[in-house]
Amino acid sequence: METYNLVDAAKKVIQDRRSVRNFTDEPIADQDLDMILEAARLAPSGENAQPWRFIVVKDELMRKKMGAIAGGGSSRRFTAEFVTKKMQERFANLEDEAKRQAAFQKLTTGQVSAFMAEAPVNIVVCGKKDVWDTPYDTSAAIENILLMVTALGLGACWVIAPCIDIRDEDRIKGLLEIPEEFKAVSIISIGHPARAHKPRPRLPLKELVFTEKWGEDYYEETE
Repeated sequence: METYNLVDAAKKVIQDRRSVRNFTDEPIADQDLDMILEAARLAPSGENAQPWRFIVVKDELMRKKMGAIAGGGSSRRFTAEFVTKKMQERFANLEDEAKRQAAFQKLTTGQVSAFMAEAPVNIVVCGKKDVWDTPYDTSAAIENILLMVTALGLGACWVIAPCIDIRDEDRIKGLLEIPEEFKAVSIISIGHPARAHKPRPRLPLKELVFTEKWGEDYYEETE
């Protein structure tokens, strides 16, 4: 019998995680959703404050309203980036003109975030405003969500567009009747992936890790 290797399993889940924006119509099983939410509940929390609360949204009309808010937020943000030429700088190394224009279109129209209207489930992550560690605690809970989603063979995307602008966050809070003492932090769209996703490029550790002080190559020291 092959021995189960927990380290290898954990490494595979981390490596396989992707931002998925295209989903099938297949619903998420309740038992899978329970495991995802339980993973979020078990995230680390400063002083065990557990400032997070989660709203599970499946209603089609509500999802479409949320998607419209997300799309509007992204459209404003990326149109500003396009007008100031920052977007052109970001995509300067993309030589395929058709792909570059398609990327500009997807970003400036807000399609990059509006997709959440089509996700079978959206989990709205909220956090208590009066807890200092709320940004970090909720981020840890979100990462747990993303990893459990991956382990279950599902796909998800961490969407900040409907929450990063206070005007959009207020719309989301009003739509979902979120109390004033809580902040809408992010929304996680979850579903069955409609297609396979390729790995995104990551910088090598040699460019990211220093030893003892900034700029001293850790890996040169350990080779």
